[in-house]
Amino acid sequence: MKTFFGLIIFNCFFTSSVALAQPALVVVFPPNNYQTSTEKIFFIGTAPSAGQVLINGKPVKRSKVGHFAPSLPLQLGENLFKIRYQNQEREIRVTRISTQPTLPQGLGFAKDSLTPARDIARLPGELICFSAVAPPNASVSVQLANQTLTLASQPQQAQLPANSSILTGRNQPITSILSNYQGCTTVANAADLGKPQFSLTLNGQTITQPGPGNIEIISPAQLSVIEVTADAGVARTGPSTDYSRLTPLPKGTRAAVTGREGEWLRLDYDAWINSKETRILTGAVPPQTMIRSVAYRPLSNATEILFPLQVPVPVSVEQKNHGFVLTLHNTTAQTDTIRLDDNPLISRLDWQQIAPGKVQYTFNLKKGQQWGYKLRYDNSTLVLKLRHPPVWRNKKRQPLLGKKILLDPGHGGKESGASGPTGYLEKDANLVISKLLRDELVKRGATVVMTREDDRDVSLVERQEIISKEEPAIAISVHYNALPDDGDAENTKGFGAFWYHPQSHSLAMFLHNYVVKKLNQPSYGVFWNNLALTRPSAAPSVLLELGFMINPDEFEQIVNPKKQQQMANVLADGITEWFKISQSNQSRGF
Repeated sequence: MKTFFGLIIFNCFFTSSVALAQPALVVVFPPNNYQTSTEKIFFIGTAPSAGQVLINGKPVKRSKVGHFAPSLPLQLGENLFKIRYQNQEREIRVTRISTQPTLPQGLGFAKDSLTPARDIARLPGELICFSAVAPPNASVSVQLANQTLTLASQPQQAQLPANSSILTGRNQPITSILSNYQGCTTVANAADLGKPQFSLTLNGQTITQPGPGNIEIISPAQLSVIEVTADAGVARTGPSTDYSRLTPLPKGTRAAVTGREGEWLRLDYDAWINSKETRILTGAVPPQTMIRSVAYRPLSNATEILFPLQVPVPVSVEQKNHGFVLTLHNTTAQTDTIRLDDNPLISRLDWQQIAPGKVQYTFNLKKGQQWGYKLRYDNSTLVLKLRHPPVWRNKKRQPLLGKKILLDPGHGGKESGASGPTGYLEKDANLVISKLLRDELVKRGATVVMTREDDRDVSLVERQEIISKEEPAIAISVHYNALPDDGDAENTKGFGAFWYHPQSHSLAMFLHNYVVKKLNQPSYGVFWNNLALTRPSAAPSVLLELGFMINPDEFEQIVNPKKQQQMANVLADGITEWFKISQSNQSRGF
């Protein structure tokens, strides 16, 4: 897989100008002049099995056919590695850059350490906090409009590693050794306060520096109102893509803006959205709505619940075992009547006003497994579509008859994914195994939809749209794995499964356990992960990592045609068994 891990694999095929007749030493990763912030890095490559491969004079471990993937430590700054096989040698420079702010030689703040780092807007009385990295024992203050705020040196604080660190088991906090100065204040009235002025005094010397962000206090009586223009506006817990996703906001959703940070807007139910996915509704007042009756509409394979509202408001979804919870924000209930006849999916619909402006609807479901949902606004009516279980025909020779299954061969076109020691690309391995799996599923009666059937560019958004349009029974994205730079490529191997929505957990866990047991394959693990191909809610959607492209031994299985067919057979059997178990549980109400 691996652009989302931050790992970009380069294919670097080298030949020796003095030994063109000899088989080449191949170094796939890292490329020359590579930059990373990790303390170590792995080298991926291959050479004929006879003889030794040396890195900086030391022999490295290799597989039977000659592949290698050692991890070597990095010092801060430039590191030179010489990779040698017989009379062929490659020089690769890797620069390790520091993730810690660096203090200047003279008196001054660490570069890019002053916060707020962007223009911000807050409500009156709301905390506005400032921070700076400066030398120890300094005096640091901030001048904001007509007040001066002293920033106090803070006890040592830990820095959190990137989310991807869980994939290497190196997700422990890192203690910072630099002096961080912080302080907070409030402002009572709406005003444009301009940029704060930071002051630093040490040993009788003083410097001042303007902060990078302008500060504004906005009036609660003059809040802007936005409308979501994206099909599914990405709501987050904070003002950047580093923050976790919340339930997407359907197109047309309206909300008041209670704060800003750069291009990010804080909405009135405390979620953040990028302003590029919205438009300002000039003159609109903060949206509030009543809700009265709730109706339903039966479809052939789904039930639609209709929530008539005065204006489209933000919504949140939570899936539970035997339950589906929908929360309407900025909403007050006047509900006396809900119609819901006997339904194949829903046993009962309950509601309660859980807080001022927040109404919660709980769907008590007859079955434990959920099969997908969609949210949309038809004008001001919220439409929730809950999909019914797929029909089970119980044909022994074709147990998947009537089941539509979507397969997504990861990457393709310019997106090559990971690379094996020989330079063989993940996108090609994904397509090979996906086609084999497709053929096995078709033999079992399934209708299979592929997001691509050749080497072409298919964006992540396009893949998501295909799932939403096709509404398959399940969607499986097929990948092979890699690791961040500091991973142990030589020793990490195994089958991994990723899920996001609770409706997908059972499928991810079952297929992981089934493949690991049937193929006696190592387990890499089962992960909750916010990936583009686990996020679709229209069907249980999982992403499978069938093995590690970068592991010298496992790579040999990945390219072995017999092992490929074996993997396809076991995956098809596992999918069939999961449907059987799910259907059995459905009939018993589990």
